[in-house]
Amino acid sequence: MNEMPPLESVCTGKVYLVGAGPGDPGLLTLKGKGLLECADVVIYDALVSPLILSMINPQAERINAGKRCGRHSLLQGETTQLLIEKAHQHAIVVRLKGGDPFVFGRGGEEMEDLLKAGVSVEVVPGVTSGIAAPAYCGIPLTHRNYSSSVTFVTGHEAAGKYRPQVNWQAIAQGSETIVIYMGVHNLPGIIPELLTGGLSPQTPIALIRWGTRPDQEELVGTLETIVDQVEQTGFEAPAIVVIGQVVNLQAVLSHYAPLVVTNSGND
Repeated sequence: MNEMPPLESVCTGKVYLVGAGPGDPGLLTLKGKGLLECADVVIYDALVSPLILSMINPQAERINAGKRCGRHSLLQGETTQLLIEKAHQHAIVVRLKGGDPFVFGRGGEEMEDLLKAGVSVEVVPGVTSGIAAPAYCGIPLTHRNYSSSVTFVTGHEAAGKYRPQVNWQAIAQGSETIVIYMGVHNLPGIIPELLTGGLSPQTPIALIRWGTRPDQEELVGTLETIVDQVEQTGFEAPAIVVIGQVVNLQAVLSHYAPLVVTNSGND
């Protein structure tokens, strides 16, 4: 007969990898909201908006694991270990991530490590900022007259990853709309590669900071002008970059973009 493992090694809790969406609380899924309201512990990222955080169970333990431009509240390995520890102590542990956990959110890495540690995991998808931010400023990523293809790509690659770099020249040739996550700081290096790949210097580009939030900002230009515009205006990350002819529709469609919620109604 097999012996039972020691009681302290049995994990009775479950970790939920919840996508918080881009910021507007109206874009959080009902399932995600329900988990926040009954969570025992919530470990959240820096990009989760205050309005989303206000939905967390008041009795829940809150832990900031945010990462912003090299400034880490917790290192990735520490975050995963913390999730494992909390799952042994509590029934409902929420790992709250901006956007979607599996779209440039390291959710896949965390899920792998948790499963290896014997922790039960469930993914709750969220609206990714690469789709929501353009929509909120009037940029459709596809349009029958302008774009039938979209590429989502990171502009900030991890060191020591599975391949040395994104093939920007191939992306320039293979997609009519390009959406770049975490790419603002690297635009001076990315744009020359896109131009070498065949894009015109006059190709429209939009940068969208804090998309769907009350403080949303946009900067629109061309591949030829945008780096100078960023320097002149002091435009900073976090922002989504959209490249392609669909950006030209922003001048018309932005007047009909969704309204941004400015308070949670809980004041």
